[in-house]
Amino acid sequence: MPLKSDPKAWTDARHTRGLAGEMVAKRYLEAAGYRVLAHRFRIGRHEIDLIVRKGEIVAFVEVKTRRSAVFGSPLEAVRWAQQRQIARVAEVWMDRHGSPLDVFRFDVVGVTLTGGGSARVQHVPDAFRPGWR
Repeated sequence: MPLKSDPKAWTDARHTRGLAGEMVAKRYLEAAGYRVLAHRFRIGRHEIDLIVRKGEIVAFVEVKTRRSAVFGSPLEAVRWAQQRQIARVAEVWMDRHGSPLDVFRFDVVGVTLTGGGSARVQHVPDAFRPGWR
């Protein structure tokens, strides 16, 4: 699915860094055997970065990208309010595309961009549970 705007026109480096982290996470998950179902699935102003499938597991993935761990791990940045928003968007996706046989979970992928174009990836499967399903 193409992005709604051209990343070359973005003026905020955080947006460009976030997209770079999402691409790293996407490649990492694909190499681990996941199939990407959606990238930046959006409802209103809220979105889920990646929706991936491996067998009957469908994972709603939040990707957090950082340049360093100075302000904490990227994994620590997914607070309860954001978890609630992700869960609401996930409900819409499940209603539209889910199957009764699917097992749903919420993952977090932390990407730390290091010098020289390399990245450190941390994947936490089933990182949080919103209290339903």
